[in-house]
Amino acid sequence: MIRASHILVKTKKEAEKILERINSGEPFEAIARRESLCPSGENGGDLGFFDKGQMVKEFEDACFSVKTGEVVGPVKTDFGYHVIKITDKN
Repeated sequence: MIRASHILVKTKKEAEKILERINSGEPFEAIARRESLCPSGENGGDLGFFDKGQMVKEFEDACFSVKTGEVVGPVKTDFGYHVIKITDKN
């Protein structure tokens, strides 16, 4: 099981700019509330816990390839571009 938060935007360029903001110290959750196109943005992007096979492949592969606390992106899916933060693994 893994717990992740994400920020969903329409373009790769938007996702890259968001990643720069996060790397500059802006809080992930605050950006998610303002910028994410996903309803999870209201909760700082939190998607809760999920296991393999519950998310689209590209998203899932990115989530399970990094350590807790890491941010990865942009990750392209049919929904758009994601910036993903892994918040817990068990």
